[in-house]
Amino acid sequence: MADTTVPVSEYLQFINHATTIVRSKISGSPMAKPRVLIICGSGLGGIADKLAASSIIEIDYHDIPGFKTSTVPGHAGKLVFGVMGSNKVPVVCMVGRLHFYEGYTFQQTTFPVRVAAQLGVSIVIVTNAAGGVNSNYHAGELMLIEDHINFPGLAGWHPLRGPNLEDFGPRFLPLSDAYDHELRRLFMTTAQEELGVERKINEGTYFFAAGPTFESRAEVRMIRTLGGDAVGMSTVPEVIVARHCGLKVLALSLITNDGVGEKPPGALEENPRALSEGMASHAEVLETADAASKDVQKVIEAVVNKL
Repeated sequence: MADTTVPVSEYLQFINHATTIVRSKISGSPMAKPRVLIICGSGLGGIADKLAASSIIEIDYHDIPGFKTSTVPGHAGKLVFGVMGSNKVPVVCMVGRLHFYEGYTFQQTTFPVRVAAQLGVSIVIVTNAAGGVNSNYHAGELMLIEDHINFPGLAGWHPLRGPNLEDFGPRFLPLSDAYDHELRRLFMTTAQEELGVERKINEGTYFFAAGPTFESRAEVRMIRTLGGDAVGMSTVPEVIVARHCGLKVLALSLITNDGVGEKPPGALEENPRALSEGMASHAEVLETADAASKDVQKVIEAVVNKL
C-alpha cells in the first residue's frame, strides 16, 4: 500500500477510508474537528499529558487502516485526541512517529499528516530529538527550525516523488516559507517573555539524514560545512507533506547530544582519547528528552492555547 507505484485514485481511497474510520471514533466530541496536529518526537510523548484528561480519546495505529506500527522505543504508536489549554483548543497528538529507516516508504510515514489534513487540522507542530552540529549548541537546548536541508530528497528520495496528489497541493511546491514566521515568533515570545523559560532556545537549520546510524565524525563535519545546525532522522518529510496540504508548520528540535566532529586519534598517537568519548546513543537521546520535556510541554501548551 502507498508506495510510489500506487495509482493516485487508489491512494486517495486509502486516505479517505482512514479518515472515515477516525471520524467515526471522534464524532460527537469536541475533537471532531481538531485544529492542531502535534507530532511527538523521541521521548516527547508526554506532550499528550497536557490534554484535558476528561476529553481524551485514544486510537492505536493498528486500528486505523493505512497506518503503520511504530517500532522505535519512545514511540508508543497511537493518536491521542483531546482539548488543550484554558481555551480548550481541539488537538490530535501523534504519540510515536514513523521513520523511513524502519523500512517504510515516505508515503507511509507521512500518511497520518494527510489524514489529519482531511480531519480539518490547519496547524502542525512537529517535535524531534536531534544531534547538535553547530558547535555553539549543547545537549538540553532547544532549536526552533527556521529551515531544513533534505539530504535524501536532493538524491531523489523525496516524499512528493511520484504522481502528484492534486487534491492536496501543487506539483512544484515552494519551501522557502516552510516554517511559519508568526508561529516561530509566538513560540519564542511565549517561552521567554511570558513563561520565563531559562533553557536556551536557538534558531537554526535542521539537516535530515535517513538513519538509522548516528553520523560519523566526517559526516558531522560535512553537515556543519553544508549549513546544518542540528541533524535528525525525521521531521522533514512530514513538514513537506504538511505544506503540500496547505498547513502551517512550527517545528522544534530538542538537542540531545553534541555531534562528534573531531577527527579520530592517529594510529601512532600516544595516550589518545577514547573513540567512544561523546558517542551518541538512543538511551542518551531519551534521557535528555526526559529532562527537558517539562519545558517543552509547558511552552507548547501555552502556544496551542493561543491558536
